[in-house]
Amino acid sequence: MKTILKREENEIIINNSRFICYFIPLQNPSIEEELREIENLHPKATHHCYAYIYDNIEHANDDNEPSNTAGQPILNVLKKEELNHVLAVVVRYFGGIKLGAGGLIRAYTKATTECLKKEEIVEMEKGYLIEINFPYEEEKNILYHLQNSSIKEKTYQETISYKVEVNETTLNKLQKYNPTIISEIYIKINPSQ
Repeated sequence: MKTILKREENEIIINNSRFICYFIPLQNPSIEEELREIENLHPKATHHCYAYIYDNIEHANDDNEPSNTAGQPILNVLKKEELNHVLAVVVRYFGGIKLGAGGLIRAYTKATTECLKKEEIVEMEKGYLIEINFPYEEEKNILYHLQNSSIKEKTYQETISYKVEVNETTLNKLQKYNPTIISEIYIKINPSQ
């Protein structure tokens, strides 16, 4: 899966209309808060068009632009780039010149594509946040298995406890230590793997 790690924005002007695109990474498929925030930033905008993809859920909204001239072109860019867990919103301030259906499709596509150029797109894979407990003499072996994983927390008491993000391969290597799966997550794929 490909996704973005941070929020990004970009503005373009086409025939006196301002198109401001926002890319927002999603942690869940609920987008109401993000949409409300952007609408509050741009209360006088003519349109707030958007599209998002979250796992098997995808949706596009034209916000009173002619049917399939705004939300669908935004969604097409997301799909073409194979993005997931992403919301793209394009705010339009009408500049007085009608663009026609073809012009709107090109404008919303361009606004989305230009903003995407500023993003860092990363490959993600399903993984796990786990907790693992082990004796002190095993720490060197554990660190060897975790060299491409992200250790989130270390606790040293009678035994050592790590909270760590691992992929499925690493989880399988750690089975003899009886790891406890805290949650399923997506983790960034290490390019060196």
